[in-house]
Amino acid sequence: MRLKDLREDHDYTQTYIASLLGVRQNTYSQYECEKREIPIAMLIQLSELYGTSVDYILGLTSNPERYKE
Repeated sequence: MRLKDLREDHDYTQTYIASLLGVRQNTYSQYECEKREIPIAMLIQLSELYGTSVDYILGLTSNPERYKE
């Protein structure tokens, strides 16, 4: 996953992102380290925050563009 890179590119802290998602910092850290699966609803929130697709966050595509309807 690209969560850490996206977060750092936007100068956000783990604590800040965790508060947006309503989880503890330690839980968010586990998402970044891929020690815990991130819930789909949170993936959607993160894709909206970063303006990218869920597929990009998950590493399924190298294209950071969001899909257009």
